[in-house]
Amino acid sequence: MTITFLGTGTSQGVPVIACGCEVCTSTDSRDNRLRTSILIETEDKTIVVDSGPDFRYQMLRAGVKHLDAIVFTHEHKDHIAGMDDIRAFNYKQNSPIDIYADLRVQKALVREFPYVFDGTGYPGLPQVNIHPVDLHPFSIGHTIFTPIEVLHYKLPILGFRIKNFTYITDAKTIPETEKEKIKGTKTLVINALQKQSHISHFTLDEAISFANEIGAEKTYLTHISHRLGTHFDVSKELPENIELAYDGLKLII
Repeated sequence: MTITFLGTGTSQGVPVIACGCEVCTSTDSRDNRLRTSILIETEDKTIVVDSGPDFRYQMLRAGVKHLDAIVFTHEHKDHIAGMDDIRAFNYKQNSPIDIYADLRVQKALVREFPYVFDGTGYPGLPQVNIHPVDLHPFSIGHTIFTPIEVLHYKLPILGFRIKNFTYITDAKTIPETEKEKIKGTKTLVINALQKQSHISHFTLDEAISFANEIGAEKTYLTHISHRLGTHFDVSKELPENIELAYDGLKLII
């Protein structure tokens, strides 16, 4: 299984519009972060987790020629806004894209993309097959996804474990029952927004503490704000088994 980080930035991306800070003006390509998303390539399926506003460019940049499914963590715009651009895959593959989402996310998709679901059948509309998700494991092809419920402030959202890989973004609180699903993970991806306290995201210290608690062999930090610092500077502060993810990073799991 290959994991590609399509985006590792927060809701505004990095650089932030009109910002002249050290991170936003950095010439290090690792400090250019699109909205958070990953590409999962298994032996039989190509899957994206979240389709934010940068989805079109992320597909072009990563050279994705075929897409089977999108799995959604939650309904915020930086995670769903690009779903309309699956139309190119519909046309090329002559088939709908499978969408995996809980009921709350499904309602948001209907609200944000009513023309997809109104039954008019207008030519060229995105075509989707909706698969409801709850806290029970589900399969996409031969790959089993185990949902992990975390809290994004007070909003329950989903992370996912696939074999020994766990992907969580936008977490602030993770219940003990859900931590049990994560334990034994060898590769962990977790959000680390900034160093200062935040109401709905792990800080850098909180992410490091959680990674140490889980004890994964390797942890990658994502959903990173320009307030965290440059990739170069922050990397020097991290434990040996924890790294900042960056756009384009590939993992072989």
